[in-house]
Amino acid sequence: MSDPVKYPYFYRTVPNELHLCAAIGKLLNYFGWKWVNIFSSNDESSMRAVQILRKGIEQYGGCIEFHETFPHQGRLTHPLLEKIHRAIRKSSAMNIYYFNHNDVFSLEYIQYLQIWLKNGQVFITISKIELIKKIQKHVEISNKFFIFKPYKKVMPNFLKFIREMKPIWLAKDYWAKDWWEALCDSRCPKHIKRDCNFTYKIKLLIHCLSTFFESSYSVYNAVYAVAHALHDMIISGSGNGTTWTRENREVLYSLPWKLHRYLRNLHFKNGLGEEMYMDENGDLATGYNILNLRVLPDRTLKYKVVGHYNPHAPPGQDFTIDEKAIVWESSFTQIPPQFRCSPSCHPGYRKLIREGGSVCCYDCIPCAEGEISNQTDMDTCTTCPEYQWPNQKRDACIPKVINFLSFEEPLGIILTSISMLFFLITAVILGIFIYYQNTPIVRANNRQLTYILLISLMLCFLCSLVFIGHPEDVTCILRQTTFGITFSIALSSILAKTFTVVTAFQATKPGSKLQKWMGARVSNSIVLSCSLIQIVLCLAWLFTAPPFVHLNMRSEIGTILIECNEGSVIAFYCVLGYLGFLAGISFIIAFLARNLPDSFNEAKYITFSMLVFCSVWISFIPTFLSSKGKYMVAVEIFAILASSTGLLGCIFSPKCYIILLRPERNNKKDLRKM
Repeated sequence: MSDPVKYPYFYRTVPNELHLCAAIGKLLNYFGWKWVNIFSSNDESSMRAVQILRKGIEQYGGCIEFHETFPHQGRLTHPLLEKIHRAIRKSSAMNIYYFNHNDVFSLEYIQYLQIWLKNGQVFITISKIELIKKIQKHVEISNKFFIFKPYKKVMPNFLKFIREMKPIWLAKDYWAKDWWEALCDSRCPKHIKRDCNFTYKIKLLIHCLSTFFESSYSVYNAVYAVAHALHDMIISGSGNGTTWTRENREVLYSLPWKLHRYLRNLHFKNGLGEEMYMDENGDLATGYNILNLRVLPDRTLKYKVVGHYNPHAPPGQDFTIDEKAIVWESSFTQIPPQFRCSPSCHPGYRKLIREGGSVCCYDCIPCAEGEISNQTDMDTCTTCPEYQWPNQKRDACIPKVINFLSFEEPLGIILTSISMLFFLITAVILGIFIYYQNTPIVRANNRQLTYILLISLMLCFLCSLVFIGHPEDVTCILRQTTFGITFSIALSSILAKTFTVVTAFQATKPGSKLQKWMGARVSNSIVLSCSLIQIVLCLAWLFTAPPFVHLNMRSEIGTILIECNEGSVIAFYCVLGYLGFLAGISFIIAFLARNLPDSFNEAKYITFSMLVFCSVWISFIPTFLSSKGKYMVAVEIFAILASSTGLLGCIFSPKCYIILLRPERNNKKDLRKM
């Protein structure tokens, strides 16, 4: 009937099904009710409305468990009622009863319906239950009904009109005449009883005790709409010479299409002072009240308006609901109740639709690592930004923890303390050797090499501090280069000392040509040349692919590791390999010279020191590769400290023992007996 081509002169004074379906959908969406049963009559209008309602429910994510129809003519059969009641009892959904607009529930039917239904369900209907005060106290009804009805207002003098209406005006309508004459019954209430000059005694009619006259409001507006349109048409045509009489055929023939134009542009105030107008679809601008049927303490029933829907209001203001005015059934375990096939997925979880099932039937699974969901019933989880990570509940992204080996944490404090302790010990040993520089044990093996070795070991202990703290591009470059160069100087010094031991023994043989290789210049040349090679390797590393700061976000979950990327792994292992080469040569030469006469027994100490050095760095490589983050840095620091301590202890502790604790043995005679 809303098709303007087929029915150009059709107008509504009640909201059409489109608005009613939208209103029901708004209520479902407001309370989050997504699991729904629908019962409707099988007439064309109701079926079309249910199709619209189904689309609206599915549009906001709801599902219909089942849809059952009633015959729109005749009574409901008992088998059909049994079938419907069994389906409802097994269901956890809320129910929508969409009957014909003119149907009214009887209290007996509602009572019968509740006997078959389990507690904890809600009904939405467009059919109002007739409340008869004299019999409603005998009916048990729960607070579980929401009813959508067009706006109802009390028209002025309406009951007075009913009391004074003359049935003779309705002589051709037997049922209407009988309806009015029944109001002459002496048992009718005073506000509706008519004064009649005859006695009317029949079985008491329900409408005599009823207050169900709300359709009259729509009729009232319809009559006044036509009256105002006709008035506007008459006023606009009063100057064209037309005589407005009942006999004027011209008026009678032209009235429908002329009146149509004025109805389209209609705008007036009714007797209640309400603004009335027709919208572009020919519908009177009105809306719906949302009623809640409640049981009062005295067991009487009452309707309470708990919300409104006005399709002509601005967006956001079209739907209102007053939750405080709603009285819920006492059996509800949750207020407002929830109707879902599956429980809501809380933030931190997402929905996983069950295979072959409805979209409303799903399982809740936690979001994957690096993802969150901050709303209920999310279909997918969202990935956190690169510099953020989910919190423990996975419902919010929080900044990732910045992680590096700092001076403030226990591991950093321990390594720093060890480094500074051995630096001071090395400095003390250097001071001892300078103080006792003219004693035989100090002069026995090139004092300059000893000083160079001690100073390089002091730098080795200090260079471990560069590995601790917040990495920067400068510190990343200094880490490996200072480590490589200082250790190459230390190992070059040991190599030079080992070479000096061997050449010193061979030079004592008669006719030996190695005497010319004795002296500080050869030793210094070995240290300088071997160190220079390492310096060249480091410079090549810096000019090709220098180390740089790298933010590692994948090594540890929820952590940003600030670390130094070596730039060129090949260059890094070339530096380590060259140190290993120097250590290996020194070890081999010292091992071969370990059985030299006692005067030159420093080769034994060098052998042990190189054995410690090589053991530390051989075990370093697999440990370094299997570590992550700051522990990788700690492994390298430990290797630096351990190897430096091994060199310091194996080479200098025997000499310090003699210098400090056995000074009587610090002479040439006893030195040869060692």
